[in-house]
Amino acid sequence: MSSLSRAHDTLTLSREEDHVLIVTLNRPDAANAMNTRMGEEILALFQSLLLDSEGVRAVVLTGSGARAFCAGGDLRERDGMTDEAWQRQHVIFEQAFYRLMDCPIPVIAAVNGAAFGGGCEMALACDFILAATTARFALTETRLGIIPGAGGTQNLPRAVGARRARQLIYSAQPFSAAQAADWGMVNEILEPEALLPRARELARLIAANAPIAVRQAKRAIGIGTEADLGTGLAVEIEAYHRCVPTEDRREGVRAFNEKRAPVFRGR
Repeated sequence: MSSLSRAHDTLTLSREEDHVLIVTLNRPDAANAMNTRMGEEILALFQSLLLDSEGVRAVVLTGSGARAFCAGGDLRERDGMTDEAWQRQHVIFEQAFYRLMDCPIPVIAAVNGAAFGGGCEMALACDFILAATTARFALTETRLGIIPGAGGTQNLPRAVGARRARQLIYSAQPFSAAQAADWGMVNEILEPEALLPRARELARLIAANAPIAVRQAKRAIGIGTEADLGTGLAVEIEAYHRCVPTEDRREGVRAFNEKRAPVFRGR
């Protein structure tokens, strides 16, 4: 059974207009903190999307309730864990986030509340972030005797610059959605009631475009921004030529000339 169709304990999944998947972290009584089960379910979900998208062309990731997007790792579950058990659990968490980052489908983080520790890392692992005016962010791990270990020391500097990231990670101090937007980490700030509608709107816009082209654009940006310009340009042109022989490319040109909306089939 696909991870998209099976029942989940900590996630709520809903499909909209066939091609948009809304993923809601669903542990509101625990501020959507990530326990082992949530880590397993996120890992299985994004592994499933990597293998077979089942028609999904855009994903929105958000949290249930108004309090939190995700408060990070569940410290109640972790209380009293042996070093070995902690490290075994963290393998699940890190692999879940790596699969999220590897997802070929665009993932929009709709941060509805606090995104602390691993919750902030989860948002940073997405393609881009929309945030409610009430959202707050922090990488608090140094206050717990650890460091960000699910991409935070890599993704935050790439989002806000190395010097600011050092300050935020070393101090473990929270920062607002407005600050995150000023620093380039958050794309848009919205009133809480407008957050999910805007995320859905953007997901629908993405899903309406040629899915092969969107995936190739994501691949080119992802690889190219980590490489020198020459390598990035080589990746870009390879991705471009993968789009040329597709039926979607032919449909896009036909639709333009026939003055109608294109109907892309991912072929």
